[in-house]
Amino acid sequence: MGRLARDLKDCTARPLNLSRGTGIALGMIASLPLALTFPDISPDMFTIPVIGFAVKWYAMAYIAGILGGWMMGRWLVSRPALWPRDTAPMTRDQVEDVMTWVVLGIVLGGRIGYVLFYQPGLLLQDPLEILNLRGGGMSFHGGAIGTGLGVGIYAWRKGISVPAIVDIAALCAPLGLGLGRVANFINAELWGRPSDAPWAVIFPGGAAQACANVGELCARHPSQLYEAILEGLVLLVLLWIVALRGGLKTPGLIFGLFLIGYGAARTFVEYFRQADAQYITPDNPLGHVVGGSDIGLTMGQLLSLPMVVAGVVVLLVALRFRRA
Repeated sequence: MGRLARDLKDCTARPLNLSRGTGIALGMIASLPLALTFPDISPDMFTIPVIGFAVKWYAMAYIAGILGGWMMGRWLVSRPALWPRDTAPMTRDQVEDVMTWVVLGIVLGGRIGYVLFYQPGLLLQDPLEILNLRGGGMSFHGGAIGTGLGVGIYAWRKGISVPAIVDIAALCAPLGLGLGRVANFINAELWGRPSDAPWAVIFPGGAAQACANVGELCARHPSQLYEAILEGLVLLVLLWIVALRGGLKTPGLIFGLFLIGYGAARTFVEYFRQADAQYITPDNPLGHVVGGSDIGLTMGQLLSLPMVVAGVVVLLVALRFRRA
Protein backbone atom coordinates (compact mmCIF):
# COMPACT_ATOMS: atom_id res chain seq x y z
CA MET A 1 0.00 0.00 0.00
CA GLY A 2 2.84 2.38 0.79
CA ARG A 3 4.45 1.77 -2.61
CA LEU A 4 1.15 2.41 -4.37
CA ALA A 5 0.70 5.66 -2.48
CA ARG A 6 4.16 6.83 -3.54
CA ASP A 7 3.48 5.86 -7.16
CA LEU A 8 0.27 7.85 -7.17
CA LYS A 9 2.01 10.87 -5.67
CA ASP A 10 4.41 10.82 -8.61
CA CYS A 11 1.63 10.79 -11.20
CA THR A 12 1.14 14.04 -13.05
CA ALA A 13 -2.27 15.59 -13.53
CA ARG A 14 -2.00 16.17 -17.29
CA PRO A 15 -5.18 14.69 -18.77
CA LEU A 16 -5.13 13.25 -22.27
CA ASN A 17 -8.03 14.06 -24.56
CA LEU A 18 -9.34 10.52 -25.03
CA SER A 19 -13.00 9.91 -25.74
CA ARG A 20 -15.20 7.08 -26.96
CA GLY A 21 -14.45 6.14 -30.51
CA THR A 22 -11.16 8.08 -30.54
CA GLY A 23 -8.25 6.19 -32.02
CA ILE A 24 -5.18 5.71 -29.81
CA ALA A 25 -1.70 6.09 -31.24
CA LEU A 26 0.12 2.78 -31.70
CA GLY A 27 3.19 4.14 -30.00
CA MET A 28 1.16 5.02 -26.92
CA ILE A 29 -0.45 1.60 -26.79
CA ALA A 30 3.00 0.06 -27.01
CA SER A 31 3.84 1.67 -23.67
CA LEU A 32 1.14 -0.55 -22.11
CA PRO A 33 1.50 -3.83 -24.01
CA LEU A 34 -0.70 -5.82 -21.62
CA ALA A 35 -3.48 -3.25 -21.11
CA LEU A 36 -6.92 -3.57 -22.67
CA THR A 37 -8.48 -0.69 -24.57
CA PHE A 38 -11.94 0.35 -23.47
CA PRO A 39 -14.67 -1.08 -25.76
CA ASP A 40 -16.47 1.47 -27.91
CA ILE A 41 -19.88 1.12 -26.23
CA SER A 42 -22.25 4.06 -26.05
CA PRO A 43 -23.85 4.90 -22.68
CA ASP A 44 -27.13 4.96 -24.67
CA MET A 45 -28.64 1.52 -25.03
CA PHE A 46 -30.86 2.69 -27.87
CA THR A 47 -32.73 5.78 -29.04
CA ILE A 48 -36.49 5.84 -29.55
CA PRO A 49 -37.19 7.03 -33.11
CA VAL A 50 -39.18 10.20 -33.82
CA ILE A 51 -38.92 11.62 -30.28
CA GLY A 52 -35.17 11.00 -30.12
CA PHE A 53 -35.27 9.84 -26.48
CA ALA A 54 -32.11 7.95 -25.50
CA VAL A 55 -32.54 5.02 -23.14
CA LYS A 56 -29.44 4.64 -20.95
CA TRP A 57 -27.82 1.38 -19.97
CA TYR A 58 -27.72 2.60 -16.37
CA ALA A 59 -31.47 3.22 -16.30
CA MET A 60 -32.16 -0.17 -17.85
CA ALA A 61 -29.95 -1.81 -15.21
CA TYR A 62 -32.21 -0.36 -12.51
CA ILE A 63 -35.35 -1.42 -14.36
CA ALA A 64 -34.07 -4.94 -15.05
CA GLY A 65 -32.92 -5.33 -11.44
CA ILE A 66 -36.30 -4.26 -10.07
CA LEU A 67 -38.27 -6.46 -12.48
CA GLY A 68 -35.95 -9.38 -11.79
CA GLY A 69 -36.38 -8.88 -8.06
CA TRP A 70 -40.15 -8.80 -8.45
CA MET A 71 -40.09 -12.10 -10.36
CA MET A 72 -37.78 -13.69 -7.79
CA GLY A 73 -39.97 -12.54 -4.92
CA ARG A 74 -43.12 -13.96 -6.53
CA TRP A 75 -41.35 -17.26 -7.14
CA LEU A 76 -40.14 -17.50 -3.56
CA VAL A 77 -43.55 -16.90 -1.95
CA SER A 78 -45.05 -19.46 -4.33
CA ARG A 79 -42.92 -22.17 -2.71
CA PRO A 80 -44.35 -22.68 0.82
CA ALA A 81 -41.98 -25.58 1.47
CA LEU A 82 -39.07 -23.15 1.61
CA TRP A 83 -40.48 -21.31 4.62
CA PRO A 84 -41.00 -22.06 8.34
CA ARG A 85 -43.99 -24.31 8.95
CA ASP A 86 -44.32 -24.61 5.16
CA THR A 87 -46.08 -21.25 5.06
CA ALA A 88 -44.94 -18.32 2.92
CA PRO A 89 -44.78 -14.99 4.82
CA MET A 90 -46.67 -13.04 2.16
CA THR A 91 -48.71 -13.45 -1.00
CA ARG A 92 -47.74 -12.82 -4.61
CA ASP A 93 -49.96 -9.72 -4.63
CA GLN A 94 -48.16 -8.37 -1.57
CA VAL A 95 -44.83 -8.81 -3.36
CA GLU A 96 -46.15 -6.49 -6.07
CA ASP A 97 -47.35 -3.98 -3.47
CA VAL A 98 -44.04 -3.86 -1.63
CA MET A 99 -42.16 -3.14 -4.86
CA THR A 100 -43.44 0.45 -4.72
CA TRP A 101 -41.67 0.89 -1.39
CA VAL A 102 -38.56 -0.79 -2.78
CA VAL A 103 -38.39 1.60 -5.74
CA LEU A 104 -38.85 4.65 -3.51
CA GLY A 105 -36.23 3.35 -1.10
CA ILE A 106 -33.68 2.70 -3.85
CA VAL A 107 -34.13 6.03 -5.63
CA LEU A 108 -34.64 8.42 -2.71
CA GLY A 109 -32.35 6.58 -0.31
CA GLY A 110 -29.65 6.21 -2.93
CA ARG A 111 -29.69 9.89 -3.83
CA ILE A 112 -29.96 11.21 -0.27
CA GLY A 113 -27.23 8.80 0.86
CA TYR A 114 -24.91 9.97 -1.92
CA VAL A 115 -25.28 13.61 -0.91
CA LEU A 116 -24.90 12.92 2.81
CA PHE A 117 -21.94 10.53 2.47
CA TYR A 118 -20.05 11.96 -0.50
CA GLN A 119 -21.24 15.54 -1.16
CA PRO A 120 -22.43 16.95 2.20
CA GLY A 121 -21.47 20.46 1.07
CA LEU A 122 -24.47 20.45 -1.29
CA LEU A 123 -26.78 20.63 1.73
CA LEU A 124 -25.47 24.11 2.50
CA GLN A 125 -24.97 25.31 -1.08
CA ASP A 126 -28.27 24.12 -2.54
CA PRO A 127 -30.46 21.82 -0.41
CA LEU A 128 -32.80 21.15 -3.35
CA GLU A 129 -29.89 19.56 -5.22
CA ILE A 130 -30.42 16.50 -3.06
CA LEU A 131 -33.51 15.74 -5.17
CA ASN A 132 -31.78 16.32 -8.50
CA LEU A 133 -31.79 12.72 -9.73
CA ARG A 134 -30.67 13.75 -13.21
CA GLY A 135 -27.54 15.29 -11.71
CA GLY A 136 -26.11 11.83 -11.09
CA GLY A 137 -24.72 10.27 -7.96
CA MET A 138 -26.30 7.30 -6.15
CA SER A 139 -25.11 5.49 -3.05
CA PHE A 140 -25.72 1.79 -2.51
CA HIS A 141 -25.53 2.22 1.24
CA GLY A 142 -28.15 4.99 1.11
CA GLY A 143 -30.35 2.90 -1.17
CA ALA A 144 -30.02 -0.09 1.17
CA ILE A 145 -31.07 1.99 4.17
CA GLY A 146 -33.97 3.49 2.21
CA THR A 147 -35.13 0.09 0.99
CA GLY A 148 -34.84 -1.38 4.48
CA LEU A 149 -36.98 1.40 5.92
CA GLY A 150 -39.51 1.07 3.10
CA VAL A 151 -40.04 -2.68 3.36
CA GLY A 152 -39.90 -2.49 7.16
CA ILE A 153 -42.74 0.04 7.22
CA TYR A 154 -44.75 -2.06 4.76
CA ALA A 155 -44.19 -5.25 6.79
CA TRP A 156 -45.22 -3.49 10.01
CA ARG A 157 -48.41 -2.11 8.46
CA LYS A 158 -49.41 -5.47 6.96
CA GLY A 159 -48.37 -7.66 9.88
CA ILE A 160 -45.69 -9.47 7.84
CA SER A 161 -42.57 -10.93 9.42
CA VAL A 162 -39.82 -8.34 8.99
CA PRO A 163 -36.98 -10.93 9.00
CA ALA A 164 -38.75 -12.89 6.26
CA ILE A 165 -39.36 -9.88 4.02
CA VAL A 166 -35.76 -8.67 4.33
CA ASP A 167 -34.60 -12.20 3.47
CA ILE A 168 -36.53 -11.91 0.21
CA ALA A 169 -35.02 -8.48 -0.44
CA ALA A 170 -31.53 -9.86 0.24
CA LEU A 171 -32.02 -12.66 -2.29
CA CYS A 172 -33.10 -10.16 -4.96
CA ALA A 173 -30.57 -7.38 -4.33
CA PRO A 174 -27.42 -8.96 -5.86
CA LEU A 175 -29.05 -9.08 -9.29
CA GLY A 176 -29.56 -5.31 -9.34
CA LEU A 177 -26.12 -4.74 -7.85
CA GLY A 178 -24.41 -6.78 -10.54
CA LEU A 179 -26.31 -5.16 -13.41
CA GLY A 180 -25.65 -1.70 -11.97
CA ARG A 181 -21.90 -2.30 -11.81
CA VAL A 182 -21.85 -3.52 -15.41
CA ALA A 183 -23.63 -0.30 -16.36
CA ASN A 184 -20.99 1.67 -14.45
CA PHE A 185 -18.35 -0.02 -16.61
CA ILE A 186 -20.23 0.81 -19.81
CA ASN A 187 -20.46 4.43 -18.64
CA ALA A 188 -16.69 4.41 -18.00
CA GLU A 189 -17.23 5.67 -14.45
CA LEU A 190 -16.18 4.55 -10.97
CA TRP A 191 -13.03 3.00 -12.42
CA GLY A 192 -10.20 1.59 -10.37
CA ARG A 193 -6.74 2.68 -9.36
CA PRO A 194 -3.83 2.68 -11.82
CA SER A 195 -2.59 -0.83 -12.55
CA ASP A 196 -0.16 -2.75 -14.75
CA ALA A 197 -2.19 -5.98 -14.55
CA PRO A 198 -2.73 -7.65 -17.94
CA TRP A 199 -6.49 -7.12 -17.62
CA ALA A 200 -6.19 -3.42 -16.70
CA VAL A 201 -8.31 -1.16 -18.90
CA ILE A 202 -7.46 2.16 -20.55
CA PHE A 203 -10.58 4.16 -19.73
CA PRO A 204 -11.41 7.21 -21.86
CA GLY A 205 -11.60 10.77 -20.56
CA GLY A 206 -9.24 13.26 -19.01
CA ALA A 207 -10.11 12.28 -15.45
CA ALA A 208 -9.26 8.62 -16.03
CA GLN A 209 -5.98 9.66 -17.68
CA ALA A 210 -4.95 12.17 -15.02
CA CYS A 211 -2.26 9.81 -13.74
CA ALA A 212 -0.52 9.49 -17.12
CA ASN A 213 2.71 11.16 -18.11
CA VAL A 214 2.88 13.00 -21.40
CA GLY A 215 2.97 10.53 -24.30
CA GLU A 216 1.76 7.63 -22.17
CA LEU A 217 -1.54 6.08 -21.22
CA CYS A 218 -2.89 5.16 -17.80
CA ALA A 219 -4.49 1.75 -17.40
CA ARG A 220 -6.73 1.07 -14.42
CA HIS A 221 -8.37 -1.80 -12.58
CA PRO A 222 -11.85 -2.48 -14.00
CA SER A 223 -13.15 -2.35 -10.43
CA GLN A 224 -16.75 -2.06 -11.63
CA LEU A 225 -16.46 -5.60 -13.01
CA TYR A 226 -14.82 -6.83 -9.81
CA GLU A 227 -17.87 -5.58 -7.94
CA ALA A 228 -20.27 -7.00 -10.53
CA ILE A 229 -18.73 -10.44 -10.02
CA LEU A 230 -18.36 -10.40 -6.22
CA GLU A 231 -21.35 -8.31 -5.10
CA GLY A 232 -23.54 -9.53 -7.94
CA LEU A 233 -22.90 -12.98 -9.37
CA VAL A 234 -21.01 -14.67 -6.52
CA LEU A 235 -23.24 -13.29 -3.76
CA LEU A 236 -26.39 -14.13 -5.74
CA VAL A 237 -25.36 -17.75 -6.27
CA LEU A 238 -24.22 -18.30 -2.68
CA LEU A 239 -27.37 -16.83 -1.12
CA TRP A 240 -29.67 -18.83 -3.38
CA ILE A 241 -27.80 -22.05 -2.61
CA VAL A 242 -28.33 -21.44 1.11
CA ALA A 243 -31.98 -20.44 0.58
CA LEU A 244 -32.85 -23.50 -1.49
CA ARG A 245 -31.18 -25.76 1.08
CA GLY A 246 -33.38 -24.63 3.93
CA GLY A 247 -31.92 -21.23 4.79
CA LEU A 248 -35.28 -19.46 4.59
CA LYS A 249 -36.61 -21.64 7.41
CA THR A 250 -34.41 -19.56 9.72
CA PRO A 251 -35.80 -16.00 9.37
CA GLY A 252 -33.04 -13.42 9.13
CA LEU A 253 -30.31 -15.91 8.15
CA ILE A 254 -30.18 -14.88 4.48
CA PHE A 255 -30.24 -11.18 5.35
CA GLY A 256 -27.35 -11.61 7.77
CA LEU A 257 -25.32 -13.47 5.15
CA PHE A 258 -26.07 -10.74 2.61
CA LEU A 259 -24.79 -8.02 4.93
CA ILE A 260 -21.60 -9.97 5.60
CA GLY A 261 -21.10 -10.87 1.95
CA TYR A 262 -21.69 -7.43 0.51
CA GLY A 263 -19.74 -5.64 3.24
CA ALA A 264 -16.74 -7.94 2.84
CA ALA A 265 -16.79 -7.80 -0.98
CA ARG A 266 -17.08 -4.01 -1.09
CA THR A 267 -14.34 -3.58 1.52
CA PHE A 268 -12.04 -5.80 -0.54
CA VAL A 269 -12.76 -4.13 -3.91
CA GLU A 270 -12.14 -0.68 -2.39
CA TYR A 271 -8.43 -1.56 -2.40
CA PHE A 272 -8.61 -1.51 -6.21
CA ARG A 273 -11.20 1.22 -6.74
CA GLN A 274 -10.30 4.87 -7.23
CA ALA A 275 -11.55 6.95 -4.31
CA ASP A 276 -13.92 9.84 -4.93
CA ALA A 277 -12.12 12.94 -6.18
CA GLN A 278 -13.11 15.13 -3.23
CA TYR A 279 -11.11 12.88 -0.87
CA ILE A 280 -7.92 12.75 -2.94
CA THR A 281 -5.15 15.24 -2.23
CA PRO A 282 -1.41 15.29 -2.97
CA ASP A 283 -0.80 14.14 0.61
CA ASN A 284 -3.63 11.59 0.52
CA PRO A 285 -3.56 10.01 -2.97
CA LEU A 286 -5.57 6.96 -1.94
CA GLY A 287 -8.46 9.09 -0.69
CA HIS A 288 -8.60 7.70 2.84
CA VAL A 289 -11.13 9.36 5.12
CA VAL A 290 -9.80 7.58 8.24
CA GLY A 291 -6.16 6.90 9.00
CA GLY A 292 -3.07 8.03 7.13
CA SER A 293 -2.21 8.33 3.47
CA ASP A 294 -0.64 4.87 3.30
CA ILE A 295 -2.88 2.88 5.65
CA GLY A 296 -6.49 3.85 6.27
CA LEU A 297 -10.08 3.43 5.18
CA THR A 298 -11.92 4.87 2.20
CA MET A 299 -15.49 6.12 2.55
CA GLY A 300 -16.73 2.90 0.94
CA GLN A 301 -14.88 0.82 3.52
CA LEU A 302 -16.03 3.04 6.37
CA LEU A 303 -19.64 2.40 5.33
CA SER A 304 -19.18 -1.30 4.53
CA LEU A 305 -17.32 -2.62 7.58
CA PRO A 306 -20.27 -1.85 9.91
CA MET A 307 -22.41 -3.95 7.54
CA VAL A 308 -20.16 -6.94 8.24
CA VAL A 309 -20.52 -6.41 11.99
CA ALA A 310 -24.29 -5.96 11.71
CA GLY A 311 -24.49 -9.07 9.54
CA VAL A 312 -22.70 -11.17 12.14
CA VAL A 313 -25.08 -9.91 14.84
CA VAL A 314 -28.15 -10.64 12.68
CA LEU A 315 -26.80 -14.09 11.85
CA LEU A 316 -26.16 -14.99 15.49
CA VAL A 317 -29.60 -13.77 16.56
CA ALA A 318 -31.27 -15.71 13.75
CA LEU A 319 -29.47 -18.93 14.68
CA ARG A 320 -30.24 -18.45 18.36
CA PHE A 321 -33.97 -18.08 17.72
CA ARG A 322 -33.93 -21.11 15.45
CA ARG A 323 -32.56 -23.24 18.26
CA ALA A 324 -34.90 -21.74 20.87
